[in-house]
Amino acid sequence: MHTQTYKVKGMHCASCSSTIEKTFRKVPGVQSAEVNYGTEKAKVSFDPSKTNPHDLSKHIEPLGYSLEVPSTAEEMGMSADEHAAHLGLNQSKKEKLAEVADMRTKVLSAIPLAIFAALVMAWDILAQYGVVGEMSYTIKEFIHHLLPILATYILFVVGKPYLFGFYRFLRYGKANMDTLIGIGTVAAFLYSFAVTAFEEALRPFINVDYQYYDVTIVVITFNALGKYLEARSKIKTGDAIEKLLNLQAKTALVIRDGKEVEISVNEVKHGDLIIVKPGAKIPVDGVITEGSSFIDESMVTGEPMPAQKKIGDSVVSGTINTTGSFTFKATKVGSETLLAQIIKMVEDAQGSKAPIQALADKISSIFVPIVLVIAFLTLGTWLIVGSQYLGFSQALSFGLVSFVGILVIACPCALGLATPTAIIVGVGKGAKEGILIKDAATLEKLHKVDTVIVDKTGTITIGKPTLVDIQNLSNLKDEELVSILASLEKKSEHPIAHAIVNYAQEKNLAVEDVSNFEGIQGKGLKGTIKSVEYFVGNAKLMKELGVAFDASKIEQFTAQGKTPVILATKEKVLGFVMVADEIKPESKQAVANLHKLGIKVVMLTGDDERAAKYMASLVGIDDVVAHVLPQDKLAKIKELQSQGRIVAMAGDGVNDAPALAQADVGIAMGTGTDVAIESAGITLLGGDISKLVKAIKLSKITMRGIKQNLFWAFIYNIVGIPLAAGALYPVFGWLLNPVFAGFAMAMSSVSVVSNSLRIKSKKL
Repeated sequence: MHTQTYKVKGMHCASCSSTIEKTFRKVPGVQSAEVNYGTEKAKVSFDPSKTNPHDLSKHIEPLGYSLEVPSTAEEMGMSADEHAAHLGLNQSKKEKLAEVADMRTKVLSAIPLAIFAALVMAWDILAQYGVVGEMSYTIKEFIHHLLPILATYILFVVGKPYLFGFYRFLRYGKANMDTLIGIGTVAAFLYSFAVTAFEEALRPFINVDYQYYDVTIVVITFNALGKYLEARSKIKTGDAIEKLLNLQAKTALVIRDGKEVEISVNEVKHGDLIIVKPGAKIPVDGVITEGSSFIDESMVTGEPMPAQKKIGDSVVSGTINTTGSFTFKATKVGSETLLAQIIKMVEDAQGSKAPIQALADKISSIFVPIVLVIAFLTLGTWLIVGSQYLGFSQALSFGLVSFVGILVIACPCALGLATPTAIIVGVGKGAKEGILIKDAATLEKLHKVDTVIVDKTGTITIGKPTLVDIQNLSNLKDEELVSILASLEKKSEHPIAHAIVNYAQEKNLAVEDVSNFEGIQGKGLKGTIKSVEYFVGNAKLMKELGVAFDASKIEQFTAQGKTPVILATKEKVLGFVMVADEIKPESKQAVANLHKLGIKVVMLTGDDERAAKYMASLVGIDDVVAHVLPQDKLAKIKELQSQGRIVAMAGDGVNDAPALAQADVGIAMGTGTDVAIESAGITLLGGDISKLVKAIKLSKITMRGIKQNLFWAFIYNIVGIPLAAGALYPVFGWLLNPVFAGFAMAMSSVSVVSNSLRIKSKKL
């Protein structure tokens, strides 16, 4: 099976997506189809031996839609630009802007006509109540002949999509939002035209003073305005993808045949040596081979401080070189780069459907046929029942108003936009913060999480040994003590030795020459500096040397998860330093913030229990499980889930893969280029645990937005349809004018998109 996402042209409303889905599913060879109205994309799984994208497009073309099928070169997409084109992003923006510009022109031409028609309608109504005087015969006749001309322009030029909707319904039996508006406005127009053309012939049968050209004009204008505002807002919802695309460098300065040559980023090959100057964007992923610099990685990791990079360090495409110049070797190009992967992941997530959307989709798909039935039943009821009390002429007039009103107000657009627009904005906001969300379902699940399981190493702690404490027992200064240690440890390959040497380098401490260096297996090492023989190692080595030391103090530090490194001469212990995997500065605050959200935090670690509990107490973690293997983590998650808890697991995404898969939400603590994007539902770039809190807040804000959107979308329809049908007429004499129905319908879509855009401004 081949699964591909295609851009769909011609989608105008929520019910369009269900029409396309149903059509695709009937095509032989199609296994599944998912169409998203928010992103205007179709994700189709099909058997290439039975069907293809061009064939699929032919099936929906008679209904007014088509698939945008990328070329073979684009589909392979090895360069970032091709990758972007394959996603249809650059082209989509251009097309969207052209479409919005066309809509704007039509709306601007229609608004003055709608205002004129509304004023005429208001004058008519106010004159009936004696608020204003009656129109003179001349003005009345002028308007009587002008309104049909204005209505004809509005219906056949501005309202063309609605006429097509009506035509498709008559030809193929497929109804969508455009069909409802089309039937309603055409009915109002044809009734009014018949009354205008055959006024005298019809006078004995119906009230020819009532005409509904103003309804056709104002309803279509409101709908066109609503669609224009909606389309303009929808462009804003996708700006996260556009910003990510703009991060991509367009050119690269490579060394070819010993010369510096500027080439398109598309032409960069694996193994190319690329020169990066201060202020330049890094074009592809790679490893520094010469020079060093500070690189601003904020656009990819969300970290504000530039990161120091030296020979052997990885660099990521789209990040910005701030100070020095350096040369790096290209290791990943085109769609392999982290930035291209992020763009693809954000794109897929924005196009995916949250489970909560299934309800809205189901309602949208059956909504239009039900509304058509309700509208015709209402017209029939007015004609049959209303005629007995009001007379045929009045009943027909009220019945037509109700018929048009129901068709106009019953818009499933707001319902269809409720979930995807919020997901698009939520996922985009997450990407800007360095939070990559795999799909909408993960975002929905995350807001229900009540237990977070964290790994100690690399999640709560930095993940590499650091010198954290100095205990000086000699006449030497602390700096001198560490300098001697670093000089000796410089020749060792042990990670603890690296921690001491790094500390000395950071503090700019002198490193002396060492003679007679010798490693002592499992215990430490020895060497001579300035004619003095020094020993560095653990408690075992000190016991063998027979030098006295405070074992209880060493034991106390060991219980805290710290490793003591003792420095001694043959005669006495000079002091010792403590090396430990240091707690990340943000860990304590992150755990406190998780508690504020009512979430229990459990730490799983393979470390010693005493050390793990001490570490947990410093950070404020609720529960600790020590001495665990990867399979034990899996068992612990299952145990918590059996207690009815919703579990999120944060790990490094590699050795924690089984546990991440079992958790309700798997969160990979990614660090730059080695981010395991595929291993979890959510990836936190930079491996910052405080982003976990932001991710949970984001999911809560997004879900709250979706629920608000669905509430308003339902309310418009629940209140609007009975009101338009005239349910309150027998009691209060209220009848909803189709003009107000059109306004309510347009505003429902605009309010839903605007509410989704509010997510952007929320602080995480």
